[in-house]
Amino acid sequence: MTTRATASRSILAAAAAIALTVTGCSTAATGGGAETSQATVLDQHGLAGLDARGIIERLDTMGVSERPVDLLASVQPDSLVLTSDDQATSIPMPDDEFYLSLAPYKSQTHECYFHSLTTCRGELRHEQVRVTVTDQNTGDTVLDETRTTYDNGFIGIWLPRGLSGTLTVEHDGKTATAPISTGNDDDLTCLTSLRLD
Repeated sequence: MTTRATASRSILAAAAAIALTVTGCSTAATGGGAETSQATVLDQHGLAGLDARGIIERLDTMGVSERPVDLLASVQPDSLVLTSDDQATSIPMPDDEFYLSLAPYKSQTHECYFHSLTTCRGELRHEQVRVTVTDQNTGDTVLDETRTTYDNGFIGIWLPRGLSGTLTVEHDGKTATAPISTGNDDDLTCLTSLRLD
C-alpha cells in the first residue's frame, strides 16, 4: 500500500468520524469507517448512478420508516459523506450550489451542524411553510417559495455558493429568521434554530 493511499484513507476515515461527531442528528455512531469504492456503498443502498444532488434528494424526501438504519449520510459544504458497515465514501457536491436543510419548530428542536439525511428529525412534518432567502449585499430575493416539510420535518433548499443572506420562514402566521452563509468550507448545512414566534 502506498503512502498516498494510506493518507487518503486516513483523511476519509477522519472526515467520516468528524461528520458523525458534528452532525448532531445522529442517533448512534459507528466505527471510523474505512475507505471503500463508491460503488460498494451506493450499490448496497440502491443509490448507484446518482450524484450527490440525486442522493440527497432521494434520502431527504424518503419516508422516515423507509430510511436505511445502517447508512449515515452527512451533508457537508463540499462533499456528501456516506458511511455504512464501517465503510465510508465521499461524493463531491456541485461546484455552484449549496444544500441547506432547515427545520422550523414551535417548541422542540435539537442542535445540528451538518445535516444527516438518514437520522435528523424535525418537529413539523408535512406542514406548509413559506421560505424566503434574501442576499444581504444586494437586497435581491434569491428564493421565495411555499414548500411542504418532508416526513423528517425538514425542508431542503439549493442555494448559490458564495451567498451571505437572510432566511425567513413563515408558518401559521408565525415567523423565524436567521442569517445564512454558503461561501465557506465550514458553513452549516443543518439549520435547526428557526423558532416560529
